[in-house]
Amino acid sequence: MAGFPAGGTDNILLVTDSYKVTHHMQYPPNTTTVYSYFESRGGKFPNTVFFGLQYILKRWLTGQVITLAKIEEAKELYTRHFGKDLFNEEGWKYILEHHNGYLPLRIKAVPEGSVIPYKNVLMTVENTDPKCFWLTNYFETLLVQVWYPMTVATNSRYQKEIIASYLDETADNLAGLPFKLHDFGFRGSTSVESAGIGGMSHLVNFMGTDTIASITTARTYYGCPMAGFSIPAAEHSTITTWGKDDEVAAFRNMLERFPDGLMACVSDSYDIWNACENVWGKELKELVIARGKHNGTLVVRPDSGDPPEVVIKVLNIFGAIFGTSENSKGYKMLPPYLRVIQGDGISYETLESILSRMKENKWSAENLAFGSGGALLQRLNRDTQKCAFKCSFAVVDGKQVNVFKDPITDHGKKSKKGRLTLEKTKDGYATMEEGHGDPKKDLLVTVFENGKLLKDYSFDEVRQNAELDLVKQRKSSQ
Repeated sequence: MAGFPAGGTDNILLVTDSYKVTHHMQYPPNTTTVYSYFESRGGKFPNTVFFGLQYILKRWLTGQVITLAKIEEAKELYTRHFGKDLFNEEGWKYILEHHNGYLPLRIKAVPEGSVIPYKNVLMTVENTDPKCFWLTNYFETLLVQVWYPMTVATNSRYQKEIIASYLDETADNLAGLPFKLHDFGFRGSTSVESAGIGGMSHLVNFMGTDTIASITTARTYYGCPMAGFSIPAAEHSTITTWGKDDEVAAFRNMLERFPDGLMACVSDSYDIWNACENVWGKELKELVIARGKHNGTLVVRPDSGDPPEVVIKVLNIFGAIFGTSENSKGYKMLPPYLRVIQGDGISYETLESILSRMKENKWSAENLAFGSGGALLQRLNRDTQKCAFKCSFAVVDGKQVNVFKDPITDHGKKSKKGRLTLEKTKDGYATMEEGHGDPKKDLLVTVFENGKLLKDYSFDEVRQNAELDLVKQRKSSQ
């Protein structure tokens, strides 16, 4: 149909749930303020990394986002959608005429990258024009989508905690930590946009990625010139096109085409044990060693089988052939020109089993890196951290109303009351309800007001806010 782009639109009036279009008619008469908040009500991880709101604000809400053409497009679409005219044309034209198309909203949020225990307020939203009380919750649909970058960043950070703890126990230092979990998730994402958002969220914690969309998204929305890095690497097609009998030639080509630096080669196309023991370990052994003289490191990638078993067997084969050294913690290290990356079956749930098996066998975690795809960017949803957006305060007929819900069938969905602040306490964090907090102690920052972005976080700021306490402690002790 002419006038309606396939697959999406930049018309902010259309980026909501259908029923929101009718809500301007449902509030009590003489409502002038609607105030809502966003939180993680619980979920898989006890803390959440708040991240991604700035992307939403810059992408959708900042500037003159309401025009007459957008209002007319929305009216036509919604009239057809509902079969009658329920669209708030008057309200949107008011915003266009009195606010020049800028949204009269105020959004406060914790600093991006903040690590906050669940059941705490993370963001509040309210209208700044009493005639636009209906606007606050119109954008719930869009704003709640911060659940995705937030949850990816949280999932990634918890994996970083596991890796960091094993490095701390079995490696000389944590220097290699930023590159220990590599993003392989582009092809498994639901869209290029979701790959960019999710991949960028992983880069809050790490610096390794093969998801190009993640680095372009971080560049555009967080001003980061280069958020992630990668290395030359083989896939099965570039190895198997040489044929099974010529696998050695395929491997040799990798060593010769990339004579220095890090290079990864998938090695399980046929027989991972033969590849490690006879191809890398005999026929190409001298080339692998010689490449090390040019600061070259071969990273061998098994890509099938039971990860803990495969990793240990590969390390043992290489250790027997290339030799090992012992680090300051008493754990074995392969020569610096040889490492392993496990990129199959990696998730928060599987990391521990691999790293604990390595530790049991006296292998340092420094020998291994991980790659993760679907489990990193896709195996999660809004309920992973039970994200919710609820109204907690309103002004009706000039009276302040503390708004809440408390379903008798599920008290876990009980919502907070009144105006909220987030404050630091001796035990961590606390959300103060019903306006009882101290505004001077409030950690929520006004990031958006009346169509303007008031706080523009750099990616470095986000990373610093999200950094592990263990890493901060090690840096401070150096």
